[in-house]
Amino acid sequence: HFPFVHDATVAPPVVYFDYIIIGGGTAGCPLAATLSQNATVLVLERGGSPYGDSNITNVGNFGSTISDTSPHSASQIFISEDGVYNTRARVLGGGSAINAGFYSRAEPEFARDAGWDEDLVRRSYDWVESKVAFEPPVRQWQSAVRDGLVEIGVLPYNGFTYDHVQGTKIGGTIFDDQGRRHTAADLLGYANHRTIKVYLHATVSRILFTRRRWANPRACGVVFEDALGIKKRAFLRPHPQNEVILTAGALGSPQLMMLSGIGPALHLKSHGIHVVLDQPNVGQGMADNPMNLLYVPSPVPVEISLIQVVGIPPGQNTYIETASGLSFAYSWAQGFARDYVTFFNQVKSGKPSSLTAETMAKAIDTVHAYANTSLKGGVILEKVKGPLSSGDLKLRSRSPRDNPSVTFNYFKDPQDLRGCVEGMRSIVNMINSPSFARLRYANLPVQALVDLMLNLPVNLRPRHVSSSISLEQFCIDTVMTIWHYHGGCQVGKVVDRDYRVVGVDGLRVIDGSTFLKSPGTNPQATVMMLGRYMGMRILQGRPPVNLRRLRGRFPASWRRRWHSHIP
Repeated sequence: HFPFVHDATVAPPVVYFDYIIIGGGTAGCPLAATLSQNATVLVLERGGSPYGDSNITNVGNFGSTISDTSPHSASQIFISEDGVYNTRARVLGGGSAINAGFYSRAEPEFARDAGWDEDLVRRSYDWVESKVAFEPPVRQWQSAVRDGLVEIGVLPYNGFTYDHVQGTKIGGTIFDDQGRRHTAADLLGYANHRTIKVYLHATVSRILFTRRRWANPRACGVVFEDALGIKKRAFLRPHPQNEVILTAGALGSPQLMMLSGIGPALHLKSHGIHVVLDQPNVGQGMADNPMNLLYVPSPVPVEISLIQVVGIPPGQNTYIETASGLSFAYSWAQGFARDYVTFFNQVKSGKPSSLTAETMAKAIDTVHAYANTSLKGGVILEKVKGPLSSGDLKLRSRSPRDNPSVTFNYFKDPQDLRGCVEGMRSIVNMINSPSFARLRYANLPVQALVDLMLNLPVNLRPRHVSSSISLEQFCIDTVMTIWHYHGGCQVGKVVDRDYRVVGVDGLRVIDGSTFLKSPGTNPQATVMMLGRYMGMRILQGRPPVNLRRLRGRFPASWRRRWHSHIP
């Protein structure tokens, strides 16, 4: 819908811009829109457009989107070395185009710890919310969970708010009152159409650097491929403030840093990659907030709803959320059954699956047996905040299209496991509350719900006999992702507080890979805000863009000066 968005097949062999943004995702879109107000901007997005795809835009098709394993889907499935299914976005708008839509700001201390200007943070949130955030309609399932949380003591009740506050609240959503999704791509509506270009299906293979004696390497451009496999180049126009900016997400940004020669030297050399900068912290600190849940069949029809209500219990290390309805519940169960068949014995670490073929068959039979029941009901989940446990990311190949190897080490830190147990106890208490009674079968005890989860193929981890009676073992055996993984290019280790890569000039990373922990109950609001916030910070002091000069051909002296230093 934007005149500046094109397929990369129409891109010239060589282009020049003030800023090159790698990844048109949750941070990349607001960042590009902001920078375009006073500079020329190129966005390279490896996926396609979210517009016109009903699986993305319709709230009822969330499960279909997240479980789509086709080669060019908006959701690219991967399996962590922990044996947990996961996905990464491959579409303009990034994770905001495939997630459950919950919108909530970070806790105030998150901004203070990051050293952000709190007034600019507030204004940046407001800028995002004016286009993509809405108050959801709260119907029977969500209201029953809300009332149940209040009843078990998750207080106070705060009503509707975007703010992160203790107690029970109704958060925002990126779905409007017609059930249509609004993504970070919508924020490109703020862009200056004359100074921005977005290329879709443009896969960046590496960042280019110049290097002079006694100076840091300096990013000067990128190599990217279009959908036909044709390689093209994008270069920065010569100016000390011009930069390449990575906004490819918590998997894509550290992966592309390594593919470009910035990372642990021994690991890069093992893949035949020329080392630009030995940086052992690239790929470290990979964390994923563990999610565990119970599926609750209902004797009455319930609305289709994604995350709206959240409970932040006092003194606990966990958040409680819920989703319900026909399409979500059914496609969720069927999607995991299909993915389990697809990925059985294909864990990329080379280890065989920890579940047997007999267990797999039993799990799929269980899914089908509950298919009719799952037409009515929903899930109640807990997410461990933080988390404290973390792992790492390594390359599997030199192809940017291949998923890297990722380990999150779920529950390695005992405090994370304690948080899960606390959260599951809160869920059990909420299910047993009088407020929720009319939406559950009276003759279906919580133990039966636990047993159901243990028989669903939610991951590739082994099941233990004790998991039906031990919440600790239940958490370990049935852990899932809530898609809030982060780290790999963390502040203070890989980038400084202005998100510049330490030891390299002209390169920043601005996305969730820089986070030390996940902000609030859901990171997407803060990631979008960060794109706007850093765009405003970067533009401070930059001279106005000369549009008349842009209409002419770039001087040959610029091209000779830049190209002469590229290895």
